[in-house]
Amino acid sequence: MSSTTSRIVQLAALPDGLPRPEHFAVVQAPMPVPDDGEVLVRNRFFQVFPALRTLIGGGVKGTPFPPLRPGDALFGAAIGEVVSAPPDAGVRPGDLVQHWLGWREHAVMPAAECTPLDGTLPDPAAHLGQAAVVYTALTRDAPVRPGDTVFVSGGSGGVGSLAGQFARLLGADRVIGSTGSPDKAARLVSELGYDAALVRGERPIAEQLAEAAPEGIDVLVDNVGGEQLRAAITAARPGARFVIVGTLAGQLSPNGTGTTAPVEIDTFQLIAKRIEMRGFAGLDDTGPHPEWAERFGAWLRSGAVTFPHARIAGIDQAPRALHELISGQHLGAVIVEL
Repeated sequence: MSSTTSRIVQLAALPDGLPRPEHFAVVQAPMPVPDDGEVLVRNRFFQVFPALRTLIGGGVKGTPFPPLRPGDALFGAAIGEVVSAPPDAGVRPGDLVQHWLGWREHAVMPAAECTPLDGTLPDPAAHLGQAAVVYTALTRDAPVRPGDTVFVSGGSGGVGSLAGQFARLLGADRVIGSTGSPDKAARLVSELGYDAALVRGERPIAEQLAEAAPEGIDVLVDNVGGEQLRAAITAARPGARFVIVGTLAGQLSPNGTGTTAPVEIDTFQLIAKRIEMRGFAGLDDTGPHPEWAERFGAWLRSGAVTFPHARIAGIDQAPRALHELISGQHLGAVIVEL
């Protein structure tokens, strides 16, 4: 790469079904040049996340991200090193910052759109995990109480691989996860704080959940929807708290667009059991030392939790990394390292 160009990942063509590596292109683009008040960043890591399938499919009205069209550059959470910055930017060359212009080697943005990293987490790449989402979901949206039984659908993904560990530390008595293979199920139990793991496709999830939680569940962290949400409603105890974080059953359906996630549920059960169900409400704690980061950093340093993730080396491998994520080949977050 010359000093006048920088590589970027673009959507090359709209897929018929799930996207594959051939639907993307890694291209040379002119090196971005910052205007007054802007920061130039050389990216070191960026996150690969399944919601890209939804954006490629046309997006969902009311969500903050625009749909992607052929020729558009992909984007997402990234960690980079400041190359240049104006004197009043609050960051200096060499500082690490987090921002939303991943999927490229260099990015330019207003200084206000990048967040300096302060060492709260021992590994900068851990900022690209879902710890903030998990901690907020389990302390605000569906708060875990001592003695609770917690069910996490999609327990081996970026959210689920942390949710089992966090739920245990927040006081849960029993934690159950679901995943797509026996190998991952074994790892949920041996490595990630789960007492039991359900395997999608082996038997009906409702049947497996009834065996794993014969007295019912108190909390659901739902990353999947579909059959697993129905099973959780059946297993819910009175007053159960549900938080809907993801919709992977619809998002990654090969026969859909990834923009809808319909599921038929028995609303009588919601009433009879007084189930509280809410969509994840986003992150409010965005100050310089948010509680989730302080606690996650302390847990990582003490060894109380791990940050499960796969690091894929090189921007040329980014389209393959997305395909592998969609195919369920990794456990935890998927991060491209530049």
